[in-house]
Amino acid sequence: MRINTDQLSRALDASPLPAAWLVAGDEPLLVGEAADSIRARARAQGFSGRDLFFVERGFEWLSLLESSQSLSLFAERRIIELRLPTPRPGKEGGAVLAKLVTDPAPDTLLLVLTGKLERDSYSAAWCKAFESRGVLVQAWPVEIGRLPQWITGRARQHGLRLDAEAATLLAERVEGNLLAAHQEIGKLALLHPGAALGTTEVAAAVGNSARYDVFQLGEAALAGDALRALRILAGLRAEGTEPTLVLWALCRELRAVAVARRGHGA
Repeated sequence: MRINTDQLSRALDASPLPAAWLVAGDEPLLVGEAADSIRARARAQGFSGRDLFFVERGFEWLSLLESSQSLSLFAERRIIELRLPTPRPGKEGGAVLAKLVTDPAPDTLLLVLTGKLERDSYSAAWCKAFESRGVLVQAWPVEIGRLPQWITGRARQHGLRLDAEAATLLAERVEGNLLAAHQEIGKLALLHPGAALGTTEVAAAVGNSARYDVFQLGEAALAGDALRALRILAGLRAEGTEPTLVLWALCRELRAVAVARRGHGA
C-alpha cells in the first residue's frame, strides 16, 4: 500500500498492524512525525523493544537480518528500525530488505526511514515489497499554495488563531522549511498562549527561516509572481548561491517555454 502522511492515521487503524513500514521523503519534520506515530501505535500493540540501525559506509546488512531473527531474552515484541540516508541500499541491502518484508520474523515490526524516493526506486524489488506487503508512506513537502492553510491548522493545534494575513506572512518566512514553521508556531504559542494573532505579532516574533532553490525561482517567474520571485532571489543571494546557477535555472525554464510554443505552433 502506498499512502501519504495525511492518510497515515487511517492506515494505523488496521488490525493487525502491518509488519513493514517505509517512510520516505526529504521533509524531516513530516518523516519524523510519521515515524513517531508508527512507533506509538506499535507500542500500543505490545511492541515494547526497539533495535535501531544506522546505515553508514561498511554497514553489515547481515547484522540487520540476524537481529530480526534472534529471539529476545524476554520474548518481547520488537521494532527493527533502520535509518537509510538515501533510498539506495545497494544489491545486498536491497536483498535483505526484500527478505525482511516478504518473510517477516514473528513478533517484529520493520520501520525504515529514508530520503525522497527517486523514479527508479519504485521499480526496485525491495521498494515494491514494501508497497505490496507493507506500507510505503511518502512525506511530500507542503506546496507554497497550501502552506498558509497548513500553518493555520498547526497553529490551531497549539491553541492559536491566525488570521489569513498572519498565516501568509509566516508562510513567506518559513517557505521550504517546515521544521522552522513548527518551531516558530511553538514559539508563538509560548509568547501568546491561546491568542488570536495578526501580522503585528507574527512579524515581531518570527525571523526569516525560508529556504529556496533555483528551481523555485524559475517556477515563480513563469507563474508571474514577481513578489515571490524577488523574495526567492534575495534569499538565494543571502545564501551565497552562484549567479551562474541562477541564470542556468532561468534559461532552463525559458528554453522549456520556447520548445512548448514551437510545438504548439507546429
